[in-house]
Amino acid sequence: MTHKIDDSGKVLRAGWWTLAVIVFGLVIAIRIRLLGFPLERDEGEYAYAGQLILQGIPPYQLAYNMKFPGTYAAYAAIMSMFGQTIIGIHLGLLVINAATAVLIFFLGRQLVNSTLGLAAAMSYAVLSVSPSVLGFAGHATHFVLFPVLGGTLLLFNKTDRRTLGRIFASGLLFGVGLLMKQPGVFFALFGAIYRVSSDVHRRFRPKKTLLRSLTFGAGVILPLGITCLLFWRIGVFERFWFWTIDYARQYGSLVPLSLAAEMFAYSTKEVILAGWPIWMLAAIGLVAGLWQQRTRSITIFLLGFVFFSALALCPGFYFRVHYFILVLPAVSLLAGVAISRLSDLIVRRSIAVRLISILIMGATLAWPIIADRKFFFGASLTDASRTIYPESPFVESIRIAEYLREHTGRTDTIAVLGSEPQIYFYSNRHSATGYIYTYGLMEPQKYASKMQQEMIREIERTRPKFLIFVVMPDSWLQRTESDRLIFTWANEYTAQNYAVVGFVNMVAPDKADYYFGSVPQSVPQLGKYILVYERKS
Repeated sequence: MTHKIDDSGKVLRAGWWTLAVIVFGLVIAIRIRLLGFPLERDEGEYAYAGQLILQGIPPYQLAYNMKFPGTYAAYAAIMSMFGQTIIGIHLGLLVINAATAVLIFFLGRQLVNSTLGLAAAMSYAVLSVSPSVLGFAGHATHFVLFPVLGGTLLLFNKTDRRTLGRIFASGLLFGVGLLMKQPGVFFALFGAIYRVSSDVHRRFRPKKTLLRSLTFGAGVILPLGITCLLFWRIGVFERFWFWTIDYARQYGSLVPLSLAAEMFAYSTKEVILAGWPIWMLAAIGLVAGLWQQRTRSITIFLLGFVFFSALALCPGFYFRVHYFILVLPAVSLLAGVAISRLSDLIVRRSIAVRLISILIMGATLAWPIIADRKFFFGASLTDASRTIYPESPFVESIRIAEYLREHTGRTDTIAVLGSEPQIYFYSNRHSATGYIYTYGLMEPQKYASKMQQEMIREIERTRPKFLIFVVMPDSWLQRTESDRLIFTWANEYTAQNYAVVGFVNMVAPDKADYYFGSVPQSVPQLGKYILVYERKS
C-alpha cells in the first residue's frame, strides 16, 4: 500500500511539473515572439531616462516626470546587459517576469506546499502576459512586484526565524519596491502591519516589537533616503521634489471621487473577463481557504495582501489596466489555494481522480491563452501594436526616429511637441526640453501655465535642430479649459524659425503614409498627423 501511495505521488509530481514546463514554455515563447513589440509611452520614458543614466545624466535633469526613479535605474541596468534596443528592453522584462513567477512559487510553497506554489506561479505567468493588463510592456508595476515579493518571502517564515538582519533585508526590498513607483508604499505598509501583528501574536515584549519595527522601517526608507541625498549632491533634488511630490499631488487630485467607481468598474471588467477562469478559481480559493481551519490563517494573510495590493491601484483613481498587474500575485496565490484544497480533498482517491486537479488547472490556464491567440501567435507586431493602441503613433515613432538619427549629429538636440518620449530613445538624441510629456500642460492644475512657459523658454534657449509636432489628441489630451499658449507659440515659432521636412499622415489605425524630404502641399485624405520641422539655416 505504501508503495502505491509513493508511486501515485511521483506520478502527480511528474504531472504538475510537466504542466508547469508546458505553461512556462508557452508563456516564454509568447514573450519571445513579442520582444520586438514597439515601445509605448511609459516604456519610452523609462528607456530614455535609462539611456541618459548610462550617459552619466541623472533623472529629472533632461526628462521630467512624477514617477520615482527606481524604474529608470532598472531600465539602465537592463540596457547595459541586453542593449539599448526594443528587444533588449523586452528581454529584460522577460527575465524580471520569470523571476517574479519563481518568487511566487517559493512564497506559495512556504505558505502551504509546492502544489500551491506551482499553481500560483503558472497563474501569474499567464495573467501577467495578457494584453488586458498590457503585460507585454515593461511598465513600472512589473518592477515593483519583484522586490516586494522578495521582501514578503523574507517576512513570512513559518519557523519564526526572523532575525533583525532578515527583517532589515525585508524592509530594504519593500523600500526598493517603493522606489520603483510611489504606490509601492502600500506594500511596505502591508509588510509593516503583518510584521507587528505577527510579533503581537507571538507575545513579544513591546520593547522588542518596537526594535524590530524600527529595523524594518529603516530598511524601507533607506533606498529613498540615499536617492534623495544623491540627488541633493548632484543638484537635482529640487526638481525631483517638485515632480514627484508637488506635481504628483496635483495630478492625483484631478479625477473626482464621483467618477472613481465607474472607472474602477470599467477597468476591472476588462481585466477579469480576459482571465475569468483564474479569477473564479481565486474566489473559490478565498472561500475554501477561510472555511478550512488549517488554511484559515494563510488565507487571511493573502486577503490582507489582496487588500493592500488593491489599495496600490487607487492613488488618483485612474485605475489604468496595467496597474492591475499589482494585484496579480495575490490573485494567483488564492487560485493556488483552491487547487491545493482540491488536491487535499481527493488525496486518498485513485490516481485517475487525483489527476483531476491538474486537468482543471490546465484548462483554467488554457482559456486566457486561447482567447488571445490571435494577439499572441497570429498578428504581426505592427498590427498588434495598432490594434492595442489605435490612437497612438508607436509604430510611426520608429520611422521618425530613424530619420532624425540620420540627419543629426550626436550633439544636436530635438524637441517633441507631444507626449512621445520613445522618439528621444529611438533617435538617441537629447531633448531640448525636460517636458517629454505634454499631458501636464493641458491639465486643470495650478502648475499648467507655468509648465507651458518653462517648456517654451527651454526650447527657445536650446534651439533644437529638429522639432516634431504631434497633431494627435491622444498625445495631448487637451480639454476645453486647457491653456492654448503652447499651440499659439508653436505656430508662430515654427513659421519663423523652421521648415517642414517630414510629414506622417495616419489616415487609418492600420495605415500611415510617410513623406520625408519632399512634403506634398495636399493629400487625398488627412488623418491624425505628425509634422517634422528642421531649423532654418
